[in-house]
Amino acid sequence: MDYRNEIRLIRLPKFRKALMSRAKMRVLLALPVSVKRVLFHGRHYCPICESHIRGFEDFGYDRNQFCPVCSSMQRHRLAWLFFLQKTNLFDCNRKRMLHLAPEVALKPRLKCIPNMDYWTADLQDHKCIVIMDITDIQYPDNTFDIVFCSHVLEHIPDDRKAIRELARVLKPEGWAVFMVPLNAQQTTEEDPSITNPAERERLFWQHDHVRLYGLDFKDRLEEEGFDVTVVTPSQIASAEDCMRMGLPIQDSIFFCMKKVS
Repeated sequence: MDYRNEIRLIRLPKFRKALMSRAKMRVLLALPVSVKRVLFHGRHYCPICESHIRGFEDFGYDRNQFCPVCSSMQRHRLAWLFFLQKTNLFDCNRKRMLHLAPEVALKPRLKCIPNMDYWTADLQDHKCIVIMDITDIQYPDNTFDIVFCSHVLEHIPDDRKAIRELARVLKPEGWAVFMVPLNAQQTTEEDPSITNPAERERLFWQHDHVRLYGLDFKDRLEEEGFDVTVVTPSQIASAEDCMRMGLPIQDSIFFCMKKVS
């Protein structure tokens, strides 16, 4: 992010609190893993870095969010367990994966999977393999076996076009995983005329979100080219394990297959 823009956004309480958490996260990331495992040892468990820790750190106003060892957030740990339990990601077959806006905790684990042709993409992050606008993807039809898109679409003004593009580049036998901030008590709320960061934060939960999805997000995915199965944390882990591993009990994973025309 542009640091000048961050300074302008300091007046937003939620952003200010999250900025302090990001600073703490960066300090912890710089420490050796072995040191962090000793410092934070306890009864909780992060399935991504396989560390036993005393608890998860708060992020902004959200409690028990990130792992002090690998900085994984709740949704990252849920996605990792889903990959392990419910997909063919780790079998021996050759695959090509497109990972959008790659997370710092997941990227190193995914890139070292055997027989994986792993592509990272982002519109602004030059550490990614590809600089990409997901509403205008430069790859031909049926390029990727796997697409992983987590907490990206809520930032995209024309999210339907992005979904269509991701369906287009997915192979017929492939699969995609989508995750978004979700308010299960309502349908999707969006208003393109709302551009004020404070108002976006109030209505859409973050200053740079352009909408807040509801459970009708499934319908939106299906309308743009996918068959969708909604997977909840209770289908992946017990209530006790959700607490132990710091999983988001309110989130859902949208597991998608390309519609056959």
